[in-house]
Amino acid sequence: MNATTSSPKGLAPEIVVMLAGIVAALHIGKLPPAIPVLQAELGVSLVQAGFLLSLVQLAGMIGGALIGVLADSAGLRRSILTGLAILTLSSVLGGFAGSATELLLLRGLEGFGFLLVTLSGPGLIRQLVVPEKLSLRLGWWGCYMGFGTGTGLLIGPWLMQQLGWQGWWWLIAAVTLLMLGWVVVSVPGDRADENPRSGSPLSGLRALLGRLKLTLSSPGPWLVALIFATYSGQWLSVIGFLPSIYTQAGLEGTLVGVLTSIAAAANVVGNVASGRLLHAGVGARQLLYIGFAVMTLTTWTAFSSITADLPWLRYAAVLVFSSVSGVIPGVLFSLAVRLAPDSSVVSTSVGWMLQLSALGQFVAPPVIGALAAWAGGWQLTWLATGCLSLVGVLLVTRVARLL
Repeated sequence: MNATTSSPKGLAPEIVVMLAGIVAALHIGKLPPAIPVLQAELGVSLVQAGFLLSLVQLAGMIGGALIGVLADSAGLRRSILTGLAILTLSSVLGGFAGSATELLLLRGLEGFGFLLVTLSGPGLIRQLVVPEKLSLRLGWWGCYMGFGTGTGLLIGPWLMQQLGWQGWWWLIAAVTLLMLGWVVVSVPGDRADENPRSGSPLSGLRALLGRLKLTLSSPGPWLVALIFATYSGQWLSVIGFLPSIYTQAGLEGTLVGVLTSIAAAANVVGNVASGRLLHAGVGARQLLYIGFAVMTLTTWTAFSSITADLPWLRYAAVLVFSSVSGVIPGVLFSLAVRLAPDSSVVSTSVGWMLQLSALGQFVAPPVIGALAAWAGGWQLTWLATGCLSLVGVLLVTRVARLL
């Protein structure tokens, strides 16, 4: 299954897979705007709210590669359908939740469903498109997180005013169920030789461990994963702290939400551009160097004390930071597919990349927050992000030897 197949509904099947990733990311973006409502109606504490936000990343941090192995073994289309079904069920049940504990349990289940969709997407796209279009399509795939979470951040507050937080949960469940049906009718089924069944549980376990060993004994997946960690840690730190930074500056809550959602969605620009630039022949190494250099320059502009009296210049720098750095995940998804040691472990390689990405997102924000608390402000943030970019550049030089 190496060529693009026409979809019964008019869209090519790989585009439908991309839309499935965006719908999965909606479940990430649905929560942040709901936190004040959940605090008021269910008595969710700030600590519990923090766990609600991080549980999806925790699932990826602990089990990304293992879930990728399971996806490779079970079949990629089947894994996406299973993930969408889990997300649908979790969101439906979430609307009936009466306590923070119930929401926490369901959030962990959502994390599993989200990973099944997002780990399987790149490998399935690889099967569905001709090699000449692979970089372009994987660049588009890289926009799923920015587009999905940005959409949730932008429309969530308004829809919750109309529907309540329960209605917001159920609406996203309905959208996910529709997406599941679309994948069923539009994406060709897994071939038997793409997910062979083993004769016994023991031989099946050996096959799973073999896929994991093959992935983790190869340098390519490790390097790509570590680069992703240096990117994702600083991106989430900057975007994640924007509401706090702007609230401290005296901006109103509604405006803060809009500014943050625009900054998050700007990441899509770089994601899409990366695919087009790779397709046009621009080197992956050059794009990664540019992405990290811009991240360093723009975080200095956004947080340096020199620009303290220029708030709109700072915000413009954040927009450039998010949009240009978006080339990095687009390139890395392409490299994860190219540098996977075998076509049978693409999802495992992507899973390892996302696992270390989740680790970066788990570690970097507290470190940068602690740095801001120690410095009495955000003026040293660019030093931390600059160090991460430097590590990323050094890792890119190693990856270049494998290309």
